[in-house]
Amino acid sequence: MMKEIYFYTKDNVKIAVNQYQQGFDKVLIIAPGWFMTKDSKPFYNMSIEFSKYLDVLALDFRGHGKSGGCFTFTSNEVKDLNTVLDFAKNNYNKIYLAGFSLGGASSIIEASENKYINKMIVVSTPSDFNKIENNWWKKEAWLPTIKKCEPKVWMSVRAGNIFQKKIKPVDIIEKVICPTLFIAGEKDPTVYSRHTKLLYEKAKCEKKFVEFKECYHAEDLYIQEHDKFMELCMDWLCN
Repeated sequence: MMKEIYFYTKDNVKIAVNQYQQGFDKVLIIAPGWFMTKDSKPFYNMSIEFSKYLDVLALDFRGHGKSGGCFTFTSNEVKDLNTVLDFAKNNYNKIYLAGFSLGGASSIIEASENKYINKMIVVSTPSDFNKIENNWWKKEAWLPTIKKCEPKVWMSVRAGNIFQKKIKPVDIIEKVICPTLFIAGEKDPTVYSRHTKLLYEKAKCEKKFVEFKECYHAEDLYIQEHDKFMELCMDWLCN
């Protein structure tokens, strides 16, 4: 059963969330990256699949989909996650977090301060926003983008000030205490896999790093290696 619910952050931004409520006592919060929403096909399908095993809360970050405000490229998105986590900790015994690309960066920032997260998965996550490669002209970047083209979703995106001060995930990853699975695509043209590997190497929590050969960026791993991706994530969350 899925329903759309809304929250307001501490800075009064409306955040839209798809809640897949199946009656489990554990929940997975899904945090998409830039230009992706809870209703983007990969995340919509992923949410349905995960909801067979645990409840799911998939959010639109500010400046995306049905949420308000403008996207600030990790400067303020942690407030969005914090608001959803406040709801989760009052309704579930266990909280898991899965962040993709910049959603993964915001997840690490949140997890460095929030001790209610039991386990985390970060996919194609940059160690430092200012060092993202973003080789958009490579076929590994534009071809998957074309295949994922959803004009209605993309037209909902509103960018804010990209130059706002940002916390670098690499500077605070050592503060994360929850077990964390780090996933990267070997041929990611947007966030090279070295970013995620560096975060893995610096993390002091229980951890695992998996690089998907011949795969690209973030949700592309779910699309390209669907069965492997789902099995890996479920094994991490349930064991």
